[in-house]
Amino acid sequence: MAASAKLGAELGLKPRQPPRPSFDFGDYPCGGGGGGGGDEDRVPFFRSASRRRGDTWIVSLFVLLHVFAFVATMAVNNCGESSHGDCALKALGRFSFQPLPENPLLGPSASTLDAVGAVRRTLLTEHQTWRLFTAPWLHAGIFHLLINLLSVTYLGIHLEQEFGPLRSGMIYILSALVGSLVSALFVQDSPQVGSSAALFGLLGAMLAVLIRYWRHFNDKFAALVFIFSIFTINFALGLLPYIDNFSSMGGFISGFLLGFVALYKPQRRELPPNKVGLFDYGVQSSIKLKQMLDEPVLRIVALLLFALVFSGCLVAALRRIDFNQYCSWCYFLNCIPSKRWSCNDMTTSCEILQSVERNAELTLTCMANGKFRVFPFTNISPARMGDLCTLLCS
Repeated sequence: MAASAKLGAELGLKPRQPPRPSFDFGDYPCGGGGGGGGDEDRVPFFRSASRRRGDTWIVSLFVLLHVFAFVATMAVNNCGESSHGDCALKALGRFSFQPLPENPLLGPSASTLDAVGAVRRTLLTEHQTWRLFTAPWLHAGIFHLLINLLSVTYLGIHLEQEFGPLRSGMIYILSALVGSLVSALFVQDSPQVGSSAALFGLLGAMLAVLIRYWRHFNDKFAALVFIFSIFTINFALGLLPYIDNFSSMGGFISGFLLGFVALYKPQRRELPPNKVGLFDYGVQSSIKLKQMLDEPVLRIVALLLFALVFSGCLVAALRRIDFNQYCSWCYFLNCIPSKRWSCNDMTTSCEILQSVERNAELTLTCMANGKFRVFPFTNISPARMGDLCTLLCS
């Protein structure tokens, strides 16, 4: 040993320094959560000394895609023209928002969400299954966009820096897809977007990491509070119109299972100096085959459960099964009853009276409750007429 140290000094090589505390479980005897875990080995859950700055490209790409999709949605909405200037923040021109009574999240109209790919029961029954792939990229309004992307950015960067873009991106995409399938089972006859499904997938994956390596964190209860807070805020936001909480729940379950499958770091063991390579000096680390598998039973069970959830939801969605028929109270998980909107499916029907005088007016009357509204113009598109009729009958 002394001779090796002397040789290293002559070659100008520095002895290997002890590992610094980090979220990288490769420096600790993890083995899936058993063993170790002394106070001196515990690490913070949201802090790492070994993060690499260049490893956040996949989350950045997802954020840019969401922003682009929202800008495109607002361009299609074109509130100034379609709503004849009855808009919020009119200074934004084409990108101004529908008024708050129509969309409390400051976003597009229901007909615009239908046009750009939101899910709706009647549209899915017309074999428009492509909406299951577009709804995860849509947001119901600017408030939804900001809260969702801030949460995705923090959680996504944290997971991507620790576990890499491939596994983080896989969990993001699969959670969004499963969320869309679950949404198809519960969606009613109103447009719903599912961009929060991927966020809840990241939350589920982070919870899986926390549970799996519970003994190795010194701030685990603070981490639980953080995860619960993000979950609660976004779930409460999903009780407002157009945001689908069922897709969020599907994303959370899939992300939780995939977290056990994919988010792990195998244990490393130190090799003695006499096991170094020809051009190496000091202590090396090696990954045991057993730790490469990293509790295979747990991972296999989680993978089988995910496959069961995915295949079951896929078959049910393709068969167009409506789970609302079997769960009469489930819609309360997705909507808060209000005077401004309805949580139940209802058929809206309105009577249209159009004056032929010089100052043309259009009167729209809901046949269900007798409410009416007079508009000082008559050039209203059929899609916009449907939006206004739904507002009157809600």
